[in-house]
Amino acid sequence: MALLSVEDLVVRFRTHEGTIHAVNGVTFELEEGERLGLVGESGCGKSVTNLAIIRLLPKPAGRIEGGRVFFDGQDLTALPEAEVRDIRGSDIAMIFQDPMTSLNPVLTIREQMVETIQAHRKVTKAEAEKRAVELLEMVGIPKAGDRLKDYPHQFSGGMRQRVMIAIALALEPKLLIADEPTTALDVTIQAQVLDLLRNLTTEQGTALVLITHDLGVVAGMTQRINVMYAGFIVETATTTDLFGRPSHPYTIGLLHSVPRLDAVEGEELIPIEGRPPDMRHAPAGCPFAPRCAWRVETCWSENPALRPLRDGETIVTTGDRATHRIACFNPPTAEEAAAGRPLRRGFAAAPPPAGAIDELGGSVDNIDDFGGLVSAIEAEESPIEPFPSAAGLPLPPEPEHRNDGF
Repeated sequence: MALLSVEDLVVRFRTHEGTIHAVNGVTFELEEGERLGLVGESGCGKSVTNLAIIRLLPKPAGRIEGGRVFFDGQDLTALPEAEVRDIRGSDIAMIFQDPMTSLNPVLTIREQMVETIQAHRKVTKAEAEKRAVELLEMVGIPKAGDRLKDYPHQFSGGMRQRVMIAIALALEPKLLIADEPTTALDVTIQAQVLDLLRNLTTEQGTALVLITHDLGVVAGMTQRINVMYAGFIVETATTTDLFGRPSHPYTIGLLHSVPRLDAVEGEELIPIEGRPPDMRHAPAGCPFAPRCAWRVETCWSENPALRPLRDGETIVTTGDRATHRIACFNPPTAEEAAAGRPLRRGFAAAPPPAGAIDELGGSVDNIDDFGGLVSAIEAEESPIEPFPSAAGLPLPPEPEHRNDGF
């Protein structure tokens, strides 16, 4: 049995402007000691997926509206809050993006670490302090005993992230979720933090979910990768397979958008055209269709399911033999993946149906009806009919704007 099993997870946010379709049927598994990367653009649902797993969605707007999350044989979505709180921190730990906002600025590091340890372990304060010193030494903070009395602002950004890692690993969790742990750190410090995470999770046998938009980070850190777009997993494979044979147009776009050390001199980057979809609207077809150069007519009306890259292949969901799966009706060939564009003679991306926006070739020269495009964008971005609040109460009226100078 897998340590973590997420089955058809659906997360929605009920807001004044409508429902945000944040996570749309995500399914994946994670074995003990396995390292999984979760990559995609900002807003694709990576962080929300993992906040839902540990039941830390912002309330009352965010809520799980479908699916199940099994951890160590227990369905976390069905457990009382008190039992989930016991699991958080002890069996599942999370490292958040910004350690300065995750650490309490008015409490010393000693107070925060000792509180974490004593909240889940029946130990004395002296024993908890001793454990705190061991943890700070383990993550490479010099003079750990002296630094316990310091406040977060007295540490550098890299040191604060090391403190967060120490707190997360204090109770030897079975699963560690790291949400962009190297954000705002310089390159050398990023490498040190990632090496630390890799070594500590390997030594303790801790499973790791690494959330990032940086494909270079997951290349050296993870064994498998899930690529997310608009709340869906669009490609999943072992790290070696995904970099060796990227097969979803979005994954190919991500890889061609970043510089490569082995690139030919003068070779240009190929950006992904257009904008991510408005998550207030559930997609009628493939959510990547408006930006996809490989789309066919079916893509506008149907959303493809994850399926093996090779037909008839037995599906393996975890480990170094995990099946390479994609959600695409018209997968690029290996040559097209290397080129970053369709190469098939005579092929052209299917035109959008009436009312849909084509994000490809967004220059005015390529648009026959510029006025129609503006109208479509305005319609897409206009507020939609408000929904009731998550608590079931009517939303308060919008405040009236005064024109008397106040």
